[in-house]
Amino acid sequence: MFNKILIANRGEIALRVIRACKELGVRTVAVYSKADEKSMHVQLADDAICIGPSPSSQSYLMIDRIIAAAEIANVDAIHPGYGFLSENARFARICEACKIKFIGPSAEVIEMMGDKNMARATAKKFKLPITPGTDGILKTEKEAREAAAAIGYPVMIKASAGGGGRGMRPVHNEAALISAFASARSEAEKCFGNGDMYMEKLILNPHHIEIQIIGDSKGNVVHLGERDCSLQRRNQKIIEECPSPFISDKLRKRMGAASVKLCEEIGYVNAGTIEFLVDNDENFYFMEMNTRIQVEHPVTEEVYGCDLIKEQIRLAAGYPLSEHVRKNTPRAHAIECRINAEDPYNNFAPSPGKILDYYPPGGRGVRIDSHIYAGYEVPPYYDSMIAKLIVTGATREIAIARMKRALTEFKIEGIKSTIPFQLAILNNSDFRSGRYNIGWVEQFLQKQPKR
Repeated sequence: MFNKILIANRGEIALRVIRACKELGVRTVAVYSKADEKSMHVQLADDAICIGPSPSSQSYLMIDRIIAAAEIANVDAIHPGYGFLSENARFARICEACKIKFIGPSAEVIEMMGDKNMARATAKKFKLPITPGTDGILKTEKEAREAAAAIGYPVMIKASAGGGGRGMRPVHNEAALISAFASARSEAEKCFGNGDMYMEKLILNPHHIEIQIIGDSKGNVVHLGERDCSLQRRNQKIIEECPSPFISDKLRKRMGAASVKLCEEIGYVNAGTIEFLVDNDENFYFMEMNTRIQVEHPVTEEVYGCDLIKEQIRLAAGYPLSEHVRKNTPRAHAIECRINAEDPYNNFAPSPGKILDYYPPGGRGVRIDSHIYAGYEVPPYYDSMIAKLIVTGATREIAIARMKRALTEFKIEGIKSTIPFQLAILNNSDFRSGRYNIGWVEQFLQKQPKR
């Protein structure tokens, strides 16, 4: 096992990794920007090193500063979390050259599957169904126009290095194409340091279903069921649940088997997620692979009784899959609400600022993954997610009731949050009956009274 791990991230995921390390008896090093000097992950790590100014482009995306911090702290490994450099093959390769273990798949596999365009080609090679789209990178606006005309509107422009809904734009006609292409590329460059774009056919109102996979260096690959991530606004997930209320047992087996086969073929090691679009006729299409841990991994952990972060660390250290992971069995239903510092009744405008009072919910089956506290200053520089509220119940009905109860207990004073919006979704009959898809939230918003 490693002696010391550096966490190349911030916020709740950095704190999540620190907690897993503590349970494994591994020392931790936090890196932080000036805006995060008082963040909880900085306070709870064994050591902490400032790597730059507040903007992520000058801190969390600076490979040379992170590697320098790792060498100064003499760490054995780096956990990248999600976002930032987590799917950056160059970063993984530099870690390897510096004799620092990158906790994730190899640089070669990240290049193959972390690059969304190359991942489509790989999935196609191994006979997974994919949506129609481009076979390469779109370098110019002219190429984008030609590709859209060949595919047929509507289309989705996507960042090759993207994730978390960043660098994605739906386009319904030629008039909107150029501005969407430019804004998506600009966002991708800002968030991931890579502006490469590709395009695929936009399937209207599908279900967004992802399969959690995990593999070891001994050739064992398993899947831990699916997560339904269809409740989205502007391609950003709002609520996720496991298992999906839409997926049948037969379809679950087909998607799980296809995901495992793909990962066996490419020699995938560590945790990853295969994302699919599923239409109402239960046809599924490979969308992309995330070669990292996902924001919504806790719902899988609660249903399958495992710790995916600890498992990631164990696998990176050369251990085989834990027996309880390899022989997994689902045992409950879990729902996650992403709590964002946003005003849901002012077009979800960001709401940074000082948290004056903070009271998280508790009780049976309630979990909070968060780095905030009373007196914490939410910075304006990063993603607006400040907490994840996860509940688990023996049935979906129990989980929904528990989530509603937990949301009403959750108090965050001083800033606006998405809690009231998520509570409104939980109270909706369509959600309670599982009748939702990717387009549902936008339709739901149009029906909400103005405040």
